[in-house]
Amino acid sequence: MPDSRLVIENCALATMDASGTEYATGHVVVAGHRIESAGPGPAPGDLADVVRRIDGDGHLVTPGLVNTHHHFYQWLTRGLAQDCNLFDWLVSLYPVWARIDEPMVHAAAQGSLAALALSGVTTAADHHYVFPRGAGDLLGAEIRAAADMGVRFSPTRGSMDRGASDGGLPPDFAVESTEEALLATEAAIDRWHDPSPASMLRVGVAPCSPFSVSSGLLRSAATLARAKGVRLHTHGSETREEEEYCMLRYGMSPTELLESTGWLGPDVWMAHCIHMSDSDIARFADTGTGVAHCPSSNARVAAGLARVPDLLAAGVPVGLGVDGSASNECGRLGAELRNALLINRLGAHREKALTARQALRMGTMGGARVLGREDEIGSLEPGKLADLALWKLDGLLHSSIADPVAALVLGAPAPLTLLLVNGEPVVEDGHLVTADEDAIARDTRTQARRLAALAGLGTPAQNT
Repeated sequence: MPDSRLVIENCALATMDASGTEYATGHVVVAGHRIESAGPGPAPGDLADVVRRIDGDGHLVTPGLVNTHHHFYQWLTRGLAQDCNLFDWLVSLYPVWARIDEPMVHAAAQGSLAALALSGVTTAADHHYVFPRGAGDLLGAEIRAAADMGVRFSPTRGSMDRGASDGGLPPDFAVESTEEALLATEAAIDRWHDPSPASMLRVGVAPCSPFSVSSGLLRSAATLARAKGVRLHTHGSETREEEEYCMLRYGMSPTELLESTGWLGPDVWMAHCIHMSDSDIARFADTGTGVAHCPSSNARVAAGLARVPDLLAAGVPVGLGVDGSASNECGRLGAELRNALLINRLGAHREKALTARQALRMGTMGGARVLGREDEIGSLEPGKLADLALWKLDGLLHSSIADPVAALVLGAPAPLTLLLVNGEPVVEDGHLVTADEDAIARDTRTQARRLAALAGLGTPAQNT
């Protein structure tokens, strides 16, 4: 039986294909879970089995956005440690996070995924690395939430094995042993990873950061990931303090440490990568190592300005990330398109740093490359998975911007008329169709208050 078809026409298209093809007026035909055609003018008039036809007048169609770095559990601790640098922020929040449990993580994942989907995200990566003893099935809680939301999911099983007594940053009660971390990571891959084409669930290996894990865990985790055929993810070169820590403890820069432990390669992506030398950028480019750029979070904790124009010029794969909601309370990847462009223009390249189209490419095909899925998602091309966003740009806040890509990237957050993941609607007319937004709000509020009580947090004024 032929696939049923959904047709969107009379809309602008930004395909994000290799040539950057755009159409002022065009169409997209979705057949089942895949894009059948995307081109100029109206859809072919002789299509059979069309079950839905959408007039896209005043709209722009793009590939669905790809979020390459997040910490879902942090949704419950938004608004805390408001005026801290990264290390002080972490020291403030680790004791709180050490009290999370399965109901909390499930609620936090629902909140994080809802915010992402409502901002155009069809594929989301998450880095979960806090596993208190007796807390329940935390990774499973996230995976259930993503399946219910209908979003393509790339969870990474994180870990920390170096507590404060061993020279690390996290408190001892927040870490695992090296053996525990490796066994749990392997079990997560065996239980959940789906390597099949069009997979909705790909698991990665993700020790937290150079200042919270041992070199032995880094090395063994890389060996495990490659034996299992999964991708590797961690934080890298995020702050000057991290660089000083690595030089003092290892006599190497963060990039040199990560390379020495097997953590550069086309199957690896790093979050942040702010304090990169020319030689660091060259090594990332030579090895195909990817970067998750998180502009809002980088600014929130005063970590610095990543050299994104230089990374792109060198050929490094660069995607966008929200990062943890406690360092980016907005939680929406759509906002990172604008912030990536604006913040990078404050750097050495000034107005030449990024264009609106480069920002959108990072949020789509760039993210797909970083996650190793550029053959399946990230552009509107026949045969690719039907992950796409239909943005309404004819309202008050956008209608006088003639360039639809500029309207999306530089303008106010654009409402979604439709978000498809695997050809299935997740958002329609600005609202989730796969989940109850009010119920998620109630649950996240309840669990955030429960966590605050367990952690003995005081008034909001005391927590800033």
